[in-house]
Order: sequence, then C-alpha cells, then structure tokens
Amino acid sequence: MDTQDEIVRLLAIQVRLQFESQADAIRELNRAGFGPSRIADLLGTTAGTVNVTLAKSKGRADKKSTKRGAPNG
Repeated sequence: MDTQDEIVRLLAIQVRLQFESQADAIRELNRAGFGPSRIADLLGTTAGTVNVTLAKSKGRADKKSTKRGAPNG
C-alpha cells in the first residue's frame, strides 16, 4: 500500500466515525465522488451493499420530492 492510499483510507475511517451509520458514510463518500467499489473497499463492505444503500437513498429522495410537489387538499 502506498502512502497516498494510506492517507485516503485514514480519511475514510474519519468520515465513517463522523456518521451514526454506515449508510450515512456511504452517502457522504458518494457525494464526494467515490464510486461504489471504492467506497466498499474503504469501508470494508461489498459493492453490492453500497449499491443497495445508494438505491434506497435515491428512492427516499424521490419520494420526498414527490410529496413536496403534491397539491394540498
């Protein structure tokens, strides 16, 4: 492992510790531009877990935006 990779891994650990759940860390790393495979590697999980988490998050965001746009009454 090279020094740059070690630094990235240490920062990923710091990100993980800042959030209450792995799902929150996954969403944050995704927002930072990391792909599912890299997120999985950094957090010690699988790319499938990351993909499912991101898909569920997208589904929740879509439902929230639909509710906001729905007419009242």
